[in-house]
Amino acid sequence: MRGTRCTRLCVAGVMAASTLIATPAARAAERTDGHLTDLVNPFIGTQNEGNTFPGAAVPFGMVQLSPDTGHMTGYDYAQSRIRGFSLVHLSGVGCRIGGDLPVLPTTGDVTQTDAAQYAAAFSHQDEGASPGYYHVGLASGIRAELTATERTGVQRYTFPATGKANVLLNAAQSLHKRVSSTVEILDDRTVRTEITGHGFCRDTGPYTVYTITRFSRPFTAYGTWDGSTVTPGARSGPGGAYLRFDTTRDRTVEATTALSYVDSRGAATNLRAEGGRSFDAVRRRARQLWEARLADVRVQGGTTTLRRTFYSSLYRSFLAPNIGSDADGRYFGWDRRTHYAKGFTYYQNWSLWDTYRTQAQLLALLAPREARDMARSVVAIDEDGGWLPKWGYGPVETNVMSGDPVTPFLTTAYHMGLLKGFEERAYRALKKNADGVPPAEYPGIGREANAEYIARGFAPFVKDRPLAKMGDSDYHHGASVTLEYALADAMLAQMARGLGHPADAARYAARSRAYRNIFDPSTGFFRARDASGAFTGSADPALGTGFHEGTAWQYQWLVPQDLPGVVRLIGGKRAANDRLDAFFAYDRLLADPARTAREVWVHGDPYAYYNAAVYNPMNEPDLIAPYTYLSTGQPWKTTDVVHAALTLFTDGPTGITGNDDLGTMSAWNVLSSIGLFPIQPGYDTWGLSTPLFDRVELTLDRRYWPGGRLTVTAPGTSATERYVQSVRADGRPHGRTYLTTGALRSLRSLAFTVGPRPSEWGTSPQAAPPVLK
Repeated sequence: MRGTRCTRLCVAGVMAASTLIATPAARAAERTDGHLTDLVNPFIGTQNEGNTFPGAAVPFGMVQLSPDTGHMTGYDYAQSRIRGFSLVHLSGVGCRIGGDLPVLPTTGDVTQTDAAQYAAAFSHQDEGASPGYYHVGLASGIRAELTATERTGVQRYTFPATGKANVLLNAAQSLHKRVSSTVEILDDRTVRTEITGHGFCRDTGPYTVYTITRFSRPFTAYGTWDGSTVTPGARSGPGGAYLRFDTTRDRTVEATTALSYVDSRGAATNLRAEGGRSFDAVRRRARQLWEARLADVRVQGGTTTLRRTFYSSLYRSFLAPNIGSDADGRYFGWDRRTHYAKGFTYYQNWSLWDTYRTQAQLLALLAPREARDMARSVVAIDEDGGWLPKWGYGPVETNVMSGDPVTPFLTTAYHMGLLKGFEERAYRALKKNADGVPPAEYPGIGREANAEYIARGFAPFVKDRPLAKMGDSDYHHGASVTLEYALADAMLAQMARGLGHPADAARYAARSRAYRNIFDPSTGFFRARDASGAFTGSADPALGTGFHEGTAWQYQWLVPQDLPGVVRLIGGKRAANDRLDAFFAYDRLLADPARTAREVWVHGDPYAYYNAAVYNPMNEPDLIAPYTYLSTGQPWKTTDVVHAALTLFTDGPTGITGNDDLGTMSAWNVLSSIGLFPIQPGYDTWGLSTPLFDRVELTLDRRYWPGGRLTVTAPGTSATERYVQSVRADGRPHGRTYLTTGALRSLRSLAFTVGPRPSEWGTSPQAAPPVLK
């Protein structure tokens, strides 16, 4: 469909963009004491493939102790039986992973060893969660409570009065594919396990986790199982263990489980460092950690539902990456060896194809100390194992997704001032990654199609090319890979120039124009080319041939380094704006934004990535697309589209569209709600759009942000008063549609004046975001 063009001063239809669609809310903590943690609903995204988890974790913790109901990533709100409470979950991933060591309390004799069979029924009416805490009443009459530290999960079970209260530790079952497992009962309070499984999406890996569980009191009996054979009194085995307690008088049992990716000694070290405290003490600390983290952003205005949705997104943005080093600094590297993180915390779990677009920038803004260590960790992966990661789970490369996401991730860190002291080390790793491919013996594929891309200016689409290594192949997505490589080259060129490498900068800048090589004038869209150089596949840009999780319609705007160049290819600003209006169904959006978002943009299940000519807010390729209007002279339309998309975030289990992808979609919500968005991921350009709140106060780390505080105001912002009339930065008029990181560093206030109609603000050619040369 084609949208109706609208002049700058046209009157837009009333748009309920600030009013979230109501959905039945899961039982999050009600706000009773004024704490920001009471506004967080961990159940958001636990249904319809948001793939979040409701369990207990602290910010960036190694442990995410959460219930598993049988869904591939752990918890599905639509299911009603819990198989166990396991240690490892990733928030919002799209493949089976984690779920290590599911633990479940039971009563009576232990006769069943399959978690799917002994799973306990429960009701959402007797279930609740808040940051760092989860509880549920099981149909068996047992109450389970969970909390966590950085490297331990703490459980408290309240049993009926019985002499046969059991805790089952199932080392042989998890969400991923098991390779091997062992369980050992060390004494009358302690159990040790070693669990090896394959990695994310496919049989990558393997990786091993080590645990030690310490109970608050001695158990009265124990046993292990192997397959379906239960052996009372046995101390070791490959399957699981049961521990029995007498709860006729004392009905409560607490247990602390420490995790390590290094070895059993590491688990013991983590238990000594973080164990030994009561459940309630650990829960209080977890709540305090989350309260301090959330308090760095204070919003005023909007409805309670809007604030709850916002803070829940902010919470999910801080769940990953995850601590990978033990309390003594040891971590297990990608070279399968043990290393020490000297002077920093080592992090792992890198969903880079997703997070480089939003979450990396949000963490650099609000958690720069941790974000610096995360960048150092990624560089350490290269220095330990020989190459930069693509999609890393624990200590293994999975090769999931395509392109070169690690480059804009690290160049973001560079421009945000997070690489000081190791800029050249990071640059050497990036240059090696950008100019070559990993050796055959290395498990990662890097920029797999780099040789052809460098020689011919595009990555070829080779549909049936066999996989050289486990994971995805860049050759299977040649069109989108060309765009991703070109974006990465543009960002690396800016870093090279900043570090004083002009020849490299010129070379990478020239390569960043490779997007032109896959533009097909006969269709007016980007299109895959085969190994001979011929355009290939369907000429229909809605079919997605050669594009990864998207179509040519959706990828056409993924050239943030040179949107004016794309506009010229399309035929000029008028043609580009007409196409943007059609893409966003803009005429329908003005009439009914929320319905358009939910019924036109969301065109199927969360994995419906293809066969579409409209905006897909459920997936990463389109995250920057609404901000394209900033480059075409119609910035008010960015506000219209962004505010419509924000209605898809709701306060209920289905409140995220598509996978959250380790905080990526949540970070999009946070940044877009504030009115600051990284429109050139990997560089330092922040696009401006109307905030959702009257006032947002950001408390910033002065070591990285000298101003220490940034206040963003938009008095009276609402569904009807949503268009920017003017912007003032520290009281001075600001006519551009963007700010640089350099400008943000010392800025104390950013004031938006809003009104009911579009204005001339940001419409001049000089107001548009820069072209990266």
